[in-house]
Amino acid sequence: MNPRRARDLRVAAKATPGDTKQHNRTLVLQTLYISGPLSRADIARATELTKVTVSGLVAELIVEGLIHELGQQESHRPGKPATLVDLARSAHAVIALDLSDDQLLRGAVIDLAGHTLARAETPRADQEGLAVTGDAACELVAELALTLLAASPLPLLGLGVGTPGVVDDEGIVRVAPNFEWEGLPLRRILTERTGLPTTVGNDANVAALAEYSFGDTSEDFVLVRIGYGVGAGLILGGRSVQGSKFASGEIGQVMVGTDLGIDAPYARQQVLEHWLSVPTLSRALANAGPGHREDVLREAGNRLGVALAPVIGMLNLAEIVLSGPPDLVNGTLADAALEILQRRTMPDSHDTLVIRASSQGEDLILRGATAAVLRDRLGVG
Repeated sequence: MNPRRARDLRVAAKATPGDTKQHNRTLVLQTLYISGPLSRADIARATELTKVTVSGLVAELIVEGLIHELGQQESHRPGKPATLVDLARSAHAVIALDLSDDQLLRGAVIDLAGHTLARAETPRADQEGLAVTGDAACELVAELALTLLAASPLPLLGLGVGTPGVVDDEGIVRVAPNFEWEGLPLRRILTERTGLPTTVGNDANVAALAEYSFGDTSEDFVLVRIGYGVGAGLILGGRSVQGSKFASGEIGQVMVGTDLGIDAPYARQQVLEHWLSVPTLSRALANAGPGHREDVLREAGNRLGVALAPVIGMLNLAEIVLSGPPDLVNGTLADAALEILQRRTMPDSHDTLVIRASSQGEDLILRGATAAVLRDRLGVG
């Protein structure tokens, strides 16, 4: 994690008398998560809580094993040195699942410091080599979670899942075409099978949360994930934006083909995924031959720029993070997208716009699923 960035992650809603203690508990955990080891007096100053309140909360959290004492703080002042406390980052872990690959389901046990303690994976293909879908795919996911549950060396805070498709705030996968899921209560199913509190999110939204929690991003950015399809995760003010029907970031189905003119009706062959998903981009590169590789990547980047320009202009974002195969998304494609964005947005407002690759590598969604659990269970991340 990146705990030392100066971020205000306080609870947004004003606490009522009935939830004041939970509110204050979250402030203490957030402060330690961001700042690292602090004394009780430091926490009180940072949270604007009384020293008595902080001391009581710290005592309870130590008993629960969520924070621990590190010893006395070095000081040249007279009197007894203060004792430092911090999150017990190596005392608890999370099971994280990545369902984004159309060939392989991946999972890991990850502690609060972001260290991977165990891994497991399972292929999605059946004996005929076809991708497993429907109830059978759900069973594969549950079995993978149980395998990691048995492998965890630490007490578990919960289970986090990043999956393709539209996922609502109840953990129901409303639709995921590549799994043939519709209205699947994945959170409830996995909670019942594992006994763990479960958090389920769209893979692109989870990926954006990983970049925010573990990387070095601003408070406002968009992550574009290029894989079997194309999706985006949007972070504004340090918070994930889900949308009115939980489908924010579904830019892959946005029509960006302007070749047919302004009056052209919606057409699947003119949407962003037609140029930018890994399968279609790989096929185009294979058909084009080595001499025209740059042309194919430049065209895909141009279309991405067309799709993102209104988003960048509306929200005045200064950062775009790309996630996908490095040989496809880095270099020519990213440069072409940035060129289009600079042409189609106001120069004075977007002259510092940056497009860069994700810093989280292949474990992007696993780390994001971990961060999602920490937000749900501890209010941090």
